[in-house]
Amino acid sequence: MLPKLPALLAKQVPATGIGLFRIAYGLVTLQEIIFLFYFNHLIFDPIPFIDVEFPTIPLFLCLWGLVACAVTVGYRYQAALLSNYLFWLVFVNFTPMQRDFDGGFDLFMIGANFFLLFMPGERAFSLDNLRRKLSTPFVPYQHYAPATVSVLAYYVPVMICLGFLYFDSAIHKLFAEHWRNGLGSWLPSTQPYYVSALDMSWLLNNEWLEKTIGYTILVFQFTFIFGFHQRRLRPVYLLVGMAIHLGITLSLNIYPFGLGMLAFYTLLVPFSVWRTVGRWLCAAQPALTVFYDKQCPLCNRTVLTLNHLDIFKCIDFKNAQDHAANYPALASLSPQTLLTDLFAVDGQGRLYSGVDTYSQILVKMRWLAPMGLILRLPGIHLLATRQYRAIADTRARVECTSTCLVSPPFTETTAYQRYFVSLANTKPKAFTRKLGKILTAIVLLQLNSTFHYGIVYRLDIDTTQNPVTNIMAKGSNAVLELSQTFLGIAPHALYLHDHFSGYDRIVAITYTDAQGQEQWLPFVNEQGRLLAPNWGRVHSMWANIAVTPTINNVRLEKFIMKVTAFWGHQLGLNLNNTVFHIQLKKINAPNHWVYDQLHQNFAAPWVPIGSAKWTNNVIAVDLPNNINSL
Repeated sequence: MLPKLPALLAKQVPATGIGLFRIAYGLVTLQEIIFLFYFNHLIFDPIPFIDVEFPTIPLFLCLWGLVACAVTVGYRYQAALLSNYLFWLVFVNFTPMQRDFDGGFDLFMIGANFFLLFMPGERAFSLDNLRRKLSTPFVPYQHYAPATVSVLAYYVPVMICLGFLYFDSAIHKLFAEHWRNGLGSWLPSTQPYYVSALDMSWLLNNEWLEKTIGYTILVFQFTFIFGFHQRRLRPVYLLVGMAIHLGITLSLNIYPFGLGMLAFYTLLVPFSVWRTVGRWLCAAQPALTVFYDKQCPLCNRTVLTLNHLDIFKCIDFKNAQDHAANYPALASLSPQTLLTDLFAVDGQGRLYSGVDTYSQILVKMRWLAPMGLILRLPGIHLLATRQYRAIADTRARVECTSTCLVSPPFTETTAYQRYFVSLANTKPKAFTRKLGKILTAIVLLQLNSTFHYGIVYRLDIDTTQNPVTNIMAKGSNAVLELSQTFLGIAPHALYLHDHFSGYDRIVAITYTDAQGQEQWLPFVNEQGRLLAPNWGRVHSMWANIAVTPTINNVRLEKFIMKVTAFWGHQLGLNLNNTVFHIQLKKINAPNHWVYDQLHQNFAAPWVPIGSAKWTNNVIAVDLPNNINSL
């Protein structure tokens, strides 16, 4: 790709996919913030609800949520993304969120945010676009050409954030026996801790189909970086990649990872598809024609705003002075009357004015139809009419000459505008060289991680025996710390043999209620599944840290304490009067295909192995000294 940089930089394409990527990324971030808010006491308190070390966490999560909303709607894009990036860095590196509750995609989201800082994400479906138009209210919306961006804004993030991630992950997978056997997607889906509420046995019990999926994933990940930008291959990688990550989202309980990866596939959709979808969704003919006073700044800004929200292109706005004479429905209105109200004519020639026009606009827009119907309710309609008349009768008008149509330069402050547009236009050769060096540096950082963890670590090469290799290893570690922290470059060794080998026992918690009946804590159920909403990073805490192939009693007791304190409070239990029971069941995680392995693991019996009791906010956990021998 590097030799083609000048041509790719100059090639302009629609900004549709970039805008949709920004929206998808913002929504994934927002759902994760809501998750953190719900579980904030479990994640951030040393002892949930009892020892609250970070009382201001909810406040900062709310602030982060506002920032994520600004990213989603594209409001003050650069500032919002920079703030979002800093929130990710702070929460991942300075709270227990990453240490004990690694969501499995935090570093990926940091890396994606870093690239978004340099992408023109505000050029489509954003409030910043509207702000730009409102700064010149007398320039009709028809004068704005569709936004375009350099095709590099699509290719570079996909290459770095997906291509290198896949390639790195594929190298790690080669060291895992179940992946070499074609069972990479099968094995996690047979483990009770990892599956969602959907029963995928119909797929899991087809050996050849599962192996086909497993080997397809390997080929896909190894070849993605070399073929995704090929025009003929792009649809193949798009469909296979979306199928893989949609499968992860639906079948496993690590849905945030699946959703985060799926967001990137908006950048792989061929531009012709967006155009086709646009033609299919948008109205063939406007359902409503609205007439406004072109010499009224408020009216012009209102039209620009409404047109911006009219994503299905159902409304046509025309100034009354130039176009009213062409519509018979307006013939009975004098020119002066036409300028006192907002009038509209629908496809059947019916005339509307004032608040009724706004109601029709909202209904005809489709997605805002509920608001339009609410506006018609008797009491609300009366109040809206009074407010409308108060504004319409006092609005100012401007005698607009030809100078009004001259658009003053709108200063864009985004990194994309400063570097990819301004510098590229003034010094194209120098800019191309600098961009090539930056991309080469990022590639080397990723290769450092892949070689360090995917080769040296996997082959168990001892670098300490030689002074040169020892220094190189230490330098590699230092670079890895920086690239991982700020760029999200990390090894993608997920669900490999070193995770499942020996994973033959799982743990759950029950309690005795006030009536003396034993109940399952709403955490791990009778089958051994982690129940919603205990998915994502809470699943990671229990299934990857508390319960592992070699269970450490200290770690397990720590998280038994956190889970019982959190869910005990959520259930309204009196902790000092409640006895919790620790249950264990044997399961299997084979490297070869076994028919109905999921249900076999579900059906395995539970055996009580210990208890937990709270006394004056202190927990006493009674467990066998060596759980691994059970």
